[in-house]
Amino acid sequence: MTESYRTLAGPGEAAFEVRGSEFVGHARPVADVGAAEAFVAEVRAEYDDATHNVPAYRVREGDATLGEGMLREYSTDDGEPSGSAGKPMLNVLQGQELENVVVVVTRYYGGTNLGVGGLVRAYSQAVKESVEAAGVVEEVPHESMVVDTGYDDSGTVRGILESVGVEFEANYDERVRFEVRVPVAESEALRDRLRSATSGRVDLS
Repeated sequence: MTESYRTLAGPGEAAFEVRGSEFVGHARPVADVGAAEAFVAEVRAEYDDATHNVPAYRVREGDATLGEGMLREYSTDDGEPSGSAGKPMLNVLQGQELENVVVVVTRYYGGTNLGVGGLVRAYSQAVKESVEAAGVVEEVPHESMVVDTGYDDSGTVRGILESVGVEFEANYDERVRFEVRVPVAESEALRDRLRSATSGRVDLS
């Protein structure tokens, strides 16, 4: 399990021109490989008149929120000369140690060949600028926890959850169910505290 990982704060885009060719970088944080591939398909559909839509992503397999599993890295040149587009884009993500991130760079060819060196620079720049526009955050691995309790203990449970500052949603039915998102490193201590404060009357899952 990783203690924390760097990812994007949100979506980011950047556009510029190099000798007539227009480059548009699109960057997104994603939870899994399926979401990364869906975003690539979305950009390709939206920019289906472009000369190239080049993707690259770094996504942790398994439960990304727990920071577990293999890091899956993918890129393709989408018709650009081999090694001139996808790999340099992936290199930027690796260099910035970003995870759970997908980037797609759209290119409209402007009539002038840029050469492999020019393409490497342009595709790398598109990723750097779109990542910069998105912003980078340090994400701590989290897990989900469900706390099921009677009404008598619900105030105590809610007070503890609020005091430790975790995200939660409360559903009041026959019993009270709290859906909690807690940093992995803190979950065991929180479970112990909830059990102790309610004399073991809470159900934790």
